[in-house]
Amino acid sequence: MTETVSVTTDTLAVPGATLHYELRGSGPLVVLVAAPMDARSFEPLADLLAADHTVLTTDPRGIFRSRVADPDADATVELRADDLARLIAHVDRGPAAVLGSSGGAVTVLALAQFHPKAAHTVIAHEPPLDELVEDREELRARTHEMIATYRSGDTRGAFRQFLEIANIQLPAEVFEMMAGGERDAQSVADERFQYEHMLLPTVSFVPDTAALRDGPVRVVVGIGEQSAGQLCDRTSRALAAELGVAPTMFPGDHVGFAHDPAAFAARLREVLG
Repeated sequence: MTETVSVTTDTLAVPGATLHYELRGSGPLVVLVAAPMDARSFEPLADLLAADHTVLTTDPRGIFRSRVADPDADATVELRADDLARLIAHVDRGPAAVLGSSGGAVTVLALAQFHPKAAHTVIAHEPPLDELVEDREELRARTHEMIATYRSGDTRGAFRQFLEIANIQLPAEVFEMMAGGERDAQSVADERFQYEHMLLPTVSFVPDTAALRDGPVRVVVGIGEQSAGQLCDRTSRALAAELGVAPTMFPGDHVGFAHDPAAFAARLREVLG
């Protein structure tokens, strides 16, 4: 029987937003962050890590329970990194080990770059840093086309373009499950915020790799063992090369932490060990 983990839920007011966050467990602070995914995607992993860590999870600004004052303002990478630094200072258990996945991986790189006292280690798991790969101009054009498709009202077409750009193949029934059917108002609002105010600032961000190399924060570049050939595999390897480090492999694919949290937790403990 799985032991029930106690979760403390609260909010923190930051410039332009009110952030929803959750705390579990006790011990050294580990932060789990994604974008545009909210804190729910990390729940199984967070429960496992809470056995010997304090685990902080949060919804990024503008997504689900983290409200923004201006829903038409971009959630830039710099803003999201500042949010994270403020959360870590607020819970007062840092510096932290911080795992960021996808857009959250870009956030944690910016955290290490702009707020180096907040974390001793950041693990950037599959950051979509389009500007680091050779076909950046093509990716830039395709991303603008995808956003235009979304704004035209063709949400299914935009999601299909998103998968094509990421080089992620989904079975037809999985695509239909994710793209079809009725959705609640919050899901629609989160999708809109992602396409119109989060996606482009994320994939356009260019980290200062020299500053990251020379800075005090340990930077780990994580890649899913099953992500070979996908865009985030390529961008992650490009980042690792610029940092002069070898990529660190994790179980699963782009969202391996959700598909097999036990295996992911074991690997994360090894990396943090």
